[in-house]
Amino acid sequence: MANFRNIKSMLKPRSVAVIGASRDPDKVGHVILQNYINSGYDGRLYPVNKNAEGKILGLKTYASVTDIGSQIDLAVIAVPAQFVPSVMEECGKARVKTAIVVSGGFAEVGNKDLQDQLVASANKYSITMMGPNCLGVMDPRSRVDTLFLPTYKLSKAQIGGVSFMAQSGAVGSTILDLIGGEGFGLSKFISYGNAAQLDEVDILNYLMEDDETKVIIMYLEGIKRGKEFIDVAKKAGAKKPVIVLKAGKTAAGTKAAHSHTAALAGDFEVQEAIFRQAGFIIAQDISELLYYAKIFASEPAPRGPRVAIITNGGGAGVLTTDAVASSGVLKIADFTNQTKKVLARSMPPLVNITNPLDLAGDAGAKRYNDALDALEGDPNVDMIIVIMLFQTPGADSASAAKLIDYKSRTLKPMIAISIGSEYTEMHNRMMESAGLPVYDSPTAAAHSLAALYRYVLFRDRKR
Repeated sequence: MANFRNIKSMLKPRSVAVIGASRDPDKVGHVILQNYINSGYDGRLYPVNKNAEGKILGLKTYASVTDIGSQIDLAVIAVPAQFVPSVMEECGKARVKTAIVVSGGFAEVGNKDLQDQLVASANKYSITMMGPNCLGVMDPRSRVDTLFLPTYKLSKAQIGGVSFMAQSGAVGSTILDLIGGEGFGLSKFISYGNAAQLDEVDILNYLMEDDETKVIIMYLEGIKRGKEFIDVAKKAGAKKPVIVLKAGKTAAGTKAAHSHTAALAGDFEVQEAIFRQAGFIIAQDISELLYYAKIFASEPAPRGPRVAIITNGGGAGVLTTDAVASSGVLKIADFTNQTKKVLARSMPPLVNITNPLDLAGDAGAKRYNDALDALEGDPNVDMIIVIMLFQTPGADSASAAKLIDYKSRTLKPMIAISIGSEYTEMHNRMMESAGLPVYDSPTAAAHSLAALYRYVLFRDRKR
């Protein structure tokens, strides 16, 4: 039977057999083998193809995994569905530890008997199996990449602490691509498809215990083992932030989920209640999932709900004030008299010393620095939102660099709102890459800070 602890052998294998490796660059088996080579994987790599003698991509090929003669930690299986059960039998005879079946054509298209045969073969030999009908795994630290997606089509994520598990390979690859441009780092990516053996309970259990994972994000279509999921979810939510995007909320969505990965979507209201009891942060769409992921990946726990807003545009400050005030949990901070005195000495007369603090349209690096200095020392300020509209005369690369510098020193959660086109986007990438979360709307920023604070409240209640 499946052992979730064996997932480590999938993510950090010392030896990998790619079964279905091909010389044809359009074949899945070729892309997977090429990705291992491109990523710099330094373990033993064995192409397996009964019809290809000689070498593939410079590596000696084998007709069967049983011919290799060495311990195989992971077999990545990319052959037509009808051949997969017999390949799994060969893996069993070769004492392969784990297998990832990327091949589709099983329960998701009605071939449940074929999937049952596959699971029976894996269980017979105590092989821990991911899939079928999945992308598999990626671990930037160990340079493992079983995804059959050409690397040039994806933005490369830096190494970090966010692990992402997805039932859907398509949604998973889309979010994985977006993560590369969001400025936070990836620890693990796991796409588990039909979940014929390993499922969301096993993967969540593993990531909960994984020291390299600081934040878990999940895309779920269905939950197979309700009671076990509840037990693991409660433990995981109390240990680290878990952000979830659930598909199949409607009857139509449930039907679509079943035809996609044979998922049993279940009653969303019940599942949502489970998520909330476990302290999960619930995202409504992909954008919100990423908004939440980057704030949890970068920001410390706030001491309280009080937010200071710094802006170089009055209207943007008002919109952000509305978003914070309507969040249901955050509050607009009241500056101390000492802070007001400090600000009055450093700001020009046109700046009204209140929250939101409008620095005026000509504000540059020095004015932002003086404002941040004052608010960093204010005990009434728990979190800071900095709005920088790069369309104004004073906002430029020096201003962005000042925010980056301050972000590296502050002990309070600090995020930015920056909205605009090419010039703005260039500076947003600059700030994101340095670890300052940037949001494209006041609502997104306020919702993200609120999610961060709600999780702190939940965690503190559990202690």
